[in-house]
Amino acid sequence: MAEEKATPQAEETANTETVTEPKKAAAPKQDPKEFLSNFDWDKYEEGIERIEDKKLEEFEKLVAENFVDTADEEVVTGVVTHLTEREAIIDINAKSEGVISLNEFRYNPDLKLGDEVEVLIDIREDKTGQLVLSHRKARTIMAWERVNDAHDKEEVITGFVKCRTKGGMIVDVFGIEAFLPGSQIDVKPIRDYDQYVGKTMEFKVVKINQEFKNVVVSHKALIEADIEEQKKEIISQLEKGQVLEGTVKNITSYGVFIDLGGVDGLVHITDLSWSRINHPNEIVELDQKLNVVILDFDDNKSRIQLGLKQLEKHPWEALGEEIKIGDKVKGRVVVIADYGAFLEVAEGVEGLIHVSEMSWSTHLRSAQDFVNVGDELEAVVLTLDREDRKMSLGIKQLTPDPWTDITTKYPVGSKHKGIVRNFTNFGVFVELEEGIDGLIYISDLSWTRKIKHPSEFVTVGDELEVEVLELDVDGRKLSLGHKQTTENPWNKYEKEFGLGSVHKASITEVVDKGAIITFNEDITAFVPQRHMEKEDGKKLTKGEEADFKIIEFNKDFKRVVASHTALFREEEERNVRTARKKAAAAAEEAKPTLGDANEQLQALKDKMEANKKK
Repeated sequence: MAEEKATPQAEETANTETVTEPKKAAAPKQDPKEFLSNFDWDKYEEGIERIEDKKLEEFEKLVAENFVDTADEEVVTGVVTHLTEREAIIDINAKSEGVISLNEFRYNPDLKLGDEVEVLIDIREDKTGQLVLSHRKARTIMAWERVNDAHDKEEVITGFVKCRTKGGMIVDVFGIEAFLPGSQIDVKPIRDYDQYVGKTMEFKVVKINQEFKNVVVSHKALIEADIEEQKKEIISQLEKGQVLEGTVKNITSYGVFIDLGGVDGLVHITDLSWSRINHPNEIVELDQKLNVVILDFDDNKSRIQLGLKQLEKHPWEALGEEIKIGDKVKGRVVVIADYGAFLEVAEGVEGLIHVSEMSWSTHLRSAQDFVNVGDELEAVVLTLDREDRKMSLGIKQLTPDPWTDITTKYPVGSKHKGIVRNFTNFGVFVELEEGIDGLIYISDLSWTRKIKHPSEFVTVGDELEVEVLELDVDGRKLSLGHKQTTENPWNKYEKEFGLGSVHKASITEVVDKGAIITFNEDITAFVPQRHMEKEDGKKLTKGEEADFKIIEFNKDFKRVVASHTALFREEEERNVRTARKKAAAAAEEAKPTLGDANEQLQALKDKMEANKKK
């Protein structure tokens, strides 16, 4: 049935074309777009309308010549033909127009009808039959080509600084996010990165990572070449003593870096001011312009030493001639050392107050015990050398010398109270008043205690009663004693613990050669080993209580020796002596008298004579 309908229609169409063919031969070629918009594809597919093969071939040829192949992934240029609230309609000279979301044009808020844009076929035909294009993908592809080309040719490109990130900035270059390191923004250190956000700047592509699609750009590289030429020119003209204008580039704790126009120099902190300063920021600030003088540089002039204070007259040259030795001056403490303090009496003019000139005391202390940095003081000029620019000062001279009437105030034998200021291994220093202190030797601290170090007896700051033992006015020395302020208990103990006296005590400690016993808080005695033997032959042990006999007592050396063995040995000796006496007496009684002896002798003679007669 379809064929029956198609035949008359085809004939009619053929007849029509045959009649009008001569006229169309002279007419211009039909516009493919107009043909597509007017052609009814449904009728053609159902066979209702028929077109000659020759016409179709001609049309296909026109389409191939004029339309973009939507299967091709190449980037093409399209024209914005219509804009809606969400989309842009783009004509890429294809069989139909494409659609792109306006989100892809956020970087270009001024997009308008007629603008040419680069696009890539994203979807040939979506579910509604619409051709979907991508401007973002096309822009990325073209951007990588342009970035690589700019890198290879070392071309200058333009980018938009989008935002700040860790260590640098993010820059939009041809639609690609590139990284601008902080060190590559400028030749001088950047302190405020935010000032560059939102700016369009020129860059050079310095590094590309094709694998990770990373791009690094530099703005600093654009100006380094010009600066290098300036640097060479400046360096060639440098001379010692030359004064140049520079800009404070960086401030550190040890000095200031000055930009001399592409060449950096350092002003050390000691060359910033004739006065002492704690930090360079007390004198200069960043980006400040100032004149400096070239003090020195190395052979290749890469390290330049600059000076700022050298541009001003030295303060010592301006110091008034009226100042002389013995004058009083006022100033501020600027530096403190262990050996003294420096007093600034005029800007850049300092004098040293040695610690020995801070107090009349011969016992030296740290300067920090007397003054603090920032203190306003008055001092006396002791020495003054204008040529060497040195001055020594003293503050103790502002008060009378306390040693002037020392013999009246502190005669030998007088007793006083003082404060423990310091101690050494051999004694304690006691201050009687400001400027007058004396030494108590360790042996003069206690009558009874055996002290190994003064810290066992006193602490710094303790108030101690003392007696003046010796006074050396010329040497400004006082010899003091503490034990002398109390009665010597050994005088009393000499009677109580005299030789031969017996006392009960316990063994408190056993040592190699004997034992220690304690009679009271002052008296301890030594018991030699051979004197520890008991009557049963055993030795006394630690903690055992027994009677002891004093066999030695030395008051001067505080030495006491006792014996337990001597108690029963003495008894034995007494018994022996008694026995000896009794034996002697008995022997004496047993001796014959003289008369008895004569009789015995006469009897013996008679007997001998009788024997001779026989």
